[in-house]
Amino acid sequence: MVKNELSAADKSYLLILARESITRAVRREPLPEIPLSSLSPDLQKVGASFVTLTQNGALRGCIGALEAYQPLVEDVREHAVAAAQEDYRFPPVQPIEVPGIRIEISRLTIPQMLEYSDAEDLIQKLHPGLDGVILRDGGRRATFLPQVWEQVPDPEEFLSHLCLKMGAGGNLWRQKKLGVQVYQVEEFHE
Repeated sequence: MVKNELSAADKSYLLILARESITRAVRREPLPEIPLSSLSPDLQKVGASFVTLTQNGALRGCIGALEAYQPLVEDVREHAVAAAQEDYRFPPVQPIEVPGIRIEISRLTIPQMLEYSDAEDLIQKLHPGLDGVILRDGGRRATFLPQVWEQVPDPEEFLSHLCLKMGAGGNLWRQKKLGVQVYQVEEFHE
């Protein structure tokens, strides 16, 4: 869990900003201005986020950053638009779809290396439901947010699906030692 949680007002602001940004982007209108200096220090602070869009309970887009590189409020605006228009798994969201889209924002902690000795040790060190996981193999990497544990609660299956997402064989995590990082999120939604 994220140590310094955002206030209810900050969460509300980010959700409203994400919806307005998506609405304007799909209509090809300018994105909303962000009055950075008038926002809370938590929103001004550099932060990493993922924005997940669902429609009728099904994934409709999800894009984010694993490393913080801009103020959290700008990160959320950028990834809300990207989730709606740039997720390669889905066609861009159309204006008619926006009212049916539900928005979830995940604010990430800084990823930490997870040291482990072998596949069994890796399984033992994961915290299902709590850890987001990043796998790295050379230049390839993939992540699952902690929320993915709800659909894939078995750690072995979770890692196999993550290897497939990375473009590798599902058993790669058993066959060789991969770079593994974990992080937690503060998740909130409409």
